Amino acid sequence: MQEVSSSDNLKTAYNSFYENNDETWRMLGAKYKVGHILEVSKGYTFNKVLEVGAGDGSILKLLAGKNFAPEYHAVELSASGAERIRERNIPGLRSVQEFDGYHLPFDDDSFDLIILSHVLEHVEHERMLLREIKRVAKMCIIEVPRDYRAGVDTRIKHFLAYGHINVYTPTSLRYLLYTEGFEVVNDLADMIAPEVTKFYTYITLKKSKTLWSNLKIDLEHNVKKLASAVFGKKVEEKFANYYTVLCKKADKQPELF
Repeated sequence: MQEVSSSDNLKTAYNSFYENNDETWRMLGAKYKVGHILEVSKGYTFNKVLEVGAGDGSILKLLAGKNFAPEYHAVELSASGAERIRERNIPGLRSVQEFDGYHLPFDDDSFDLIILSHVLEHVEHERMLLREIKRVAKMCIIEVPRDYRAGVDTRIKHFLAYGHINVYTPTSLRYLLYTEGFEVVNDLADMIAPEVTKFYTYITLKKSKTLWSNLKIDLEHNVKKLASAVFGKKVEEKFANYYTVLCKKADKQPELF
């Protein structure tokens, strides 16, 4: 069988991605990703945690600040990301390694938890990575953006600009996980916070800030939150921008035919 690793094109694209990263923007995003991790893992304690596709280490930095676990490890595809993680001096960080995107250099059941936050949408062979995660960890937390909507195929250039080669809904992610032998223990659907939208609008896009533009961002968010609270999970997942799951290995693996 042919050995699989991330393609040269993908490695090249991410190799220097974190050399000139926007620290403020990445830490703002990490704040909400960490909030989702803490929410879905309530009631669980983890001693040894691995983040796969750890980027520049912003999530691990914030988790360590909240004493989420005593021991952390990171693997990252890009050399610039791995170097940035090392520079952060994260308390409890025991190892940082570059990897090929699929093969984790650890024994079976080495970790209590693997975190895979906004990674799966970038992966060429997603099922292969999920199988490796299931081999190495007892539980995992996965978060993906909810990119799939009607007409998504007309916005391919938009998503490729962010490196998203896979698109998901909550139901399609659950289907993928179930068919790979995972059991969803807890989940969370959430929208982009007004704070993030305003940063992107005014700082990244450099659009003019007005009283009306601020009000419009807040109003849209609050109306969707209210509708989700009133009409339940189906509407909440429809409006969601992010979907986060806490998974464990299923007791019984799925059978074909």
